[in-house]
Amino acid sequence: MNYAEHCAEHGNERPEHPVIFTKCDSALLKDGKPFFIPDFTQECEYEAELVIHICRMGKEIAPRFAHRYYDAMTVGIDFTARDLQREARRKGLPWDLSKGFDNSAVIGSWVPTEYANMQNLNFHLDIDGRTVQRGWTGDMLWSVDEIIAYVSQFCMLRQGDLIFTGTPAGVGPVSINQHIEGYLENNKLLEFNVK
Repeated sequence: MNYAEHCAEHGNERPEHPVIFTKCDSALLKDGKPFFIPDFTQECEYEAELVIHICRMGKEIAPRFAHRYYDAMTVGIDFTARDLQREARRKGLPWDLSKGFDNSAVIGSWVPTEYANMQNLNFHLDIDGRTVQRGWTGDMLWSVDEIIAYVSQFCMLRQGDLIFTGTPAGVGPVSINQHIEGYLENNKLLEFNVK
């Protein structure tokens, strides 16, 4: 919930603070391996996001120093079992099962952040050759550095941690046999099939 238009498309108010949830390491899917839609959901949806790679340990990081704690970025997908999430939200329960299931965190190839303006990056997601989602990091409610500072108040960040920075508007369902590609600017960093 880091883009106002995404909050609006789901009827949510803008949150006061970044909304944080975790995924365990079994959620990670990389190297272009296929994503298999799990049997426990009837509404599996994609959420394209900029993903940041943490390169050093840090706790209670000030926003002005946050750039020292990441070194690479990519495009990723936070797959969501929307029906499970909706039920969890209705009951006030955690989102773990709807967000953290196996292979729900798809990541592409990494590129360095060294010379990037992190709040002026465009990314988009294509399904079967058609663009379905576009994002610009300048629209983030909280910048990359602000997210890192916020998370590090509660959790020690460690080398190799990944932070998905939120999805823009345009999320939607995936179907078997779709081909998915993710781009950062004009560079294709993510490509896989849905099974």
